[in-house]
Amino acid sequence: MAIPSIMGTEIEYGIMVKNDPDFDPISSCVLLVNAYREDPAGEILWDYDQENPLADARGFQVDGEKYTPNQQENIARNKTLINGARYYVDHAHPEYSSPEVTNPRDLVVHEKAGERVLEISRREATSLLPEGATMLVYKNNSDRKGNSYGSHENYLMDRRTSFKQIVEHLLPFFATRQVYCGAGKVGSENRSHPCDYQISQRADFFETEVALDTMVKRPIINTRDEPHADREKYRRLHVIVGDSNMSEYTIYLRNGVTALVLQMIEDGAIHKDLVLRDPVKAIKQVSHDPSCKLELALDNGKKMSAVQLQKEFLDLALSYTSGRENADWVPDILEKWQDALEALERDPMELSEKIDWVIKKAMIEGFMDRKGLDWQASQVSMLDLQYHDSRPDKGLYFMLERQGRALRIVSDEEITAAIHTPPEDTRAYFRGECLRRYPSQVFGVNWDSISFADGDEPIKRVMMAEPLKGSRVHVEELLDSSPSAEQLMKNLRA
Repeated sequence: MAIPSIMGTEIEYGIMVKNDPDFDPISSCVLLVNAYREDPAGEILWDYDQENPLADARGFQVDGEKYTPNQQENIARNKTLINGARYYVDHAHPEYSSPEVTNPRDLVVHEKAGERVLEISRREATSLLPEGATMLVYKNNSDRKGNSYGSHENYLMDRRTSFKQIVEHLLPFFATRQVYCGAGKVGSENRSHPCDYQISQRADFFETEVALDTMVKRPIINTRDEPHADREKYRRLHVIVGDSNMSEYTIYLRNGVTALVLQMIEDGAIHKDLVLRDPVKAIKQVSHDPSCKLELALDNGKKMSAVQLQKEFLDLALSYTSGRENADWVPDILEKWQDALEALERDPMELSEKIDWVIKKAMIEGFMDRKGLDWQASQVSMLDLQYHDSRPDKGLYFMLERQGRALRIVSDEEITAAIHTPPEDTRAYFRGECLRRYPSQVFGVNWDSISFADGDEPIKRVMMAEPLKGSRVHVEELLDSSPSAEQLMKNLRA
């Protein structure tokens, strides 16, 4: 029986400072992250001791050194927020990691809350810049200079599930799911075949099937084995193959369908041979074919389009969920998945208010028709970038949303609340509430632990190895009876 769904996202944002000839991305990221002052003040460390990025899911440890910043750099680069999220500097990008959630709708709420956090930070950071300079932040995946940055999804899985089976089934799924979760892109990069417009921003940058790397020789399946939970029970599947999405509908479908497919893999419910002959080639072919008609070669000699292959997964999911008890979100995801695939089969442009790459394509084509431009025009590339602008008054996605041309899944009120409120049904609730209630007494935080400092007393670490424990139901009474972290420690020992 598949374990309950736990998921989250890590979004790396593009950053630049307009009218700054000395722009430095790293110092700008540090300024951006530290400009966020919405939460209670506290110098809290991110607990790198609990991380092991060199562990490989294939059963070995990769050679290399784990980088751990010193205390001053740690505090400058990291913020753990009272909504349970982590907001930090990752290499030369600001990154927002959502708190753990149990369903795709909450994932939309908390990923969108991350966009608001970035925008609050951006405005504050801009006020600290020299006159005339403006910080800009983009939720996209490429700087058009050969650099790609990620949108990573995380899903908790049963450790007993064979990693070989995960790879076998996910390679064809990931190569083709972009037809309903691509962000869309003008042109190509990374020495890929030239094209006017493609489905995915990331597809050109994948060069191998399975590996640990995330920045060079990017794999379709990432093998990082860092569960952030009880290692004997859980595996965290770290998905790096997706795009940064603006559309709520796309985010909802992306995570909901993927979580459902992973449950099917855990339960051994995928029994069709859907192995692609060359997944790395296929992921680029699918992206470069906005018609969604191109047939891909399978290992068994058959040929299928990306939509047809996804429909095979859908048929398996419909059989898998029939007659069984499913999570509340599953029927709606199945319905939307089926609707999207049927629309893609008829005419992808039917999804011009739902799926990012189609929304963007319709917007750009309308502009080109009005202005008499072609795909090579510089204004067209600028529209592509402005679609991902984080500023609500400037970003083209937000303009389309206000005009009713981008379908919503959640409300502005829910998103605003999630900036300061953790999800209630995972350990993120305990993490966020401890930060809110005891900010000066929290010493360090990680996804699966929180440490408290009380004067000269030894640091006390509370482990949170079970992601579904630490929920509001589990700990609200405990927290209400603990006016200080010291009392919390006593109550936990009682």
